[in-house]
Amino acid sequence: MIVVTGATGTLNGATVEHLLRRVPADQIGVSARDVTKARHFADRGVRVRQGSYDDPVALRDSFAGAEQVLLVSSSDLAADVVGQHRTAIDAAVAAGARRILYTSQRGAVGSPYLPAAVHAATEASLAESGVAWTALRCGFFGDFGALLGPWRQTGVIAQPADGPLPWTDRGDLGEAAAAILAGERTFDGPVALSAPAVTLDDFAGIASELTGRTVERVVVDDERWTAEQIADGTPEFAARMQLALFQAAREGHFAGSAPVLGELLGRAPRTAAEQLAEHITI
Repeated sequence: MIVVTGATGTLNGATVEHLLRRVPADQIGVSARDVTKARHFADRGVRVRQGSYDDPVALRDSFAGAEQVLLVSSSDLAADVVGQHRTAIDAAVAAGARRILYTSQRGAVGSPYLPAAVHAATEASLAESGVAWTALRCGFFGDFGALLGPWRQTGVIAQPADGPLPWTDRGDLGEAAAAILAGERTFDGPVALSAPAVTLDDFAGIASELTGRTVERVVVDDERWTAEQIADGTPEFAARMQLALFQAAREGHFAGSAPVLGELLGRAPRTAAEQLAEHITI
């Protein structure tokens, strides 16, 4: 059995959807904090059990019978996230899983971006677990607003100096994860899964082409940008974490090619331009 955590979210929800096209439903399990949100999977024959990274007993039960467990990284920034991940790894081992997979991040080692330290520590715990493991070092996804700022209102992408960032579609990542879980390819240790990296200069060009108006890229001093974010109501911690992403990008921590995603998909990953076009039309 393959058990997936975080399946009520967009990323691992896509993983389960793609798994259902590859393996019988009764070979798939979902561990969810709120099982009512996973009812649509249960209705299709997927085993759904309650599990939480904060409840080791329930988590072991939700992993029972699993040969593989896919752990989604915790999004609870107020928690001991590394501790939560260790709890999940221990529960998977106790349940008899033969391989643990984890949604990590490109640039997980040595990057000044705060979440990278969490991913690096989790990968270290996986390496110490005594079972086979795979860290899916995913490209970035999420809120275009946080990355680009209010460019649609201002016509300007006014952000700190940056560098290549592999903006990657969640659906593509979910499909690739499903292919790995289904045994189409096996990876030991970390594997980079991301679309080609782009810079904010690239995004300015993409936005200009999509909208038919000139979108300018302006580089803002780090501390000035941080002060402006805080003045606009962003908590200082969040502003500095976002700044660290720009700093890590310009130091080249997310640069380099990662062809595996396209190989697993059997096609080119969705580009930043395609993703931004969809965001604009929503």
